[in-house]
Amino acid sequence: MGNITTVTEFLLLGLTSVRDLQPFFFVIFLIIYLINLVGNGAILLIVILEPRLHSPMYFFLGNLSCLDICYSSVTLPKVLINLLSTQKAISFLGCITQLHFFHFLGSTEAILLAVMAFDRFAAICYPLRYMIIMNSQACILLAAVAWFTSFFYALMHSIMTAHLDFCHSQKVNHFFCDVKPLLELACNDTLLNQWLLSIVTGSISMGAFFLTLLSYFYIIGFLLFKHRSCSVLHKAMSTCASHFMVVCLFYGPVGFTYIRPASASSMAQDRMVAIIYSAVTPVLNPLIYTLKNKEVMLALKKIYMRKFVFKGIQQHH
Repeated sequence: MGNITTVTEFLLLGLTSVRDLQPFFFVIFLIIYLINLVGNGAILLIVILEPRLHSPMYFFLGNLSCLDICYSSVTLPKVLINLLSTQKAISFLGCITQLHFFHFLGSTEAILLAVMAFDRFAAICYPLRYMIIMNSQACILLAAVAWFTSFFYALMHSIMTAHLDFCHSQKVNHFFCDVKPLLELACNDTLLNQWLLSIVTGSISMGAFFLTLLSYFYIIGFLLFKHRSCSVLHKAMSTCASHFMVVCLFYGPVGFTYIRPASASSMAQDRMVAIIYSAVTPVLNPLIYTLKNKEVMLALKKIYMRKFVFKGIQQHH
């Protein structure tokens, strides 16, 4: 065991050690982050401003957009700063805070996607009772369960990690603070931490994923046995297509990263996969939902037209 010293900061090794590539990565990630802010911000604004979208489906979509803004804001601003800076340090408290909010928001998204699948199941299989099942109190309760469960789940990881002694190195082999790269630096026995990461994180992410799949299988089975019509099935599944694409984009990389056991050789793969679920997926979510959703597109056009007419009246006066 190495000498145990009180760690006050960590050094994030980042995406690449090649200095010539850092400006290129900075531009790419800045564009990704700005698209994320504008795209998800626009959806959140539309859901709030457009009365026609005040329904359970769009309530959860608004939650998802808010999540995606916060989720990428946990990691990307620090990534952008480090790409331009020679000092890539992050304080111990800052590192644990980043870890906490990364797992808090990531877990919330996993549960929220399962809730959104249940919402589609209720809408398609029980259309006459849909507004009774998914009333405003039920929607708020489901969203609150997702947020609060995830907060305490993340708190478990942040407290367990903060109580470790770090003696091997201060260099974190990642572009943000996460549990797996920090466990590599610890000189304590990290078996319990690794068990919690694999079992608890795996249970939440895969449990939510299987509940999502169960909702879709039930929808398909219900429509096939009740209507026995491919056209009805196609119409119903088209309303779920955007949500299913988001589910695949999110659960795939998360499952790959956290269910596998940690190893030094896997960290390079984990960094690449982390880019997908921390940066790329939050950007694709608004594009998928707006391009595949006629109601959102119509609401967006309506708001822009309203703004255009208002500006024209102001200029006329």
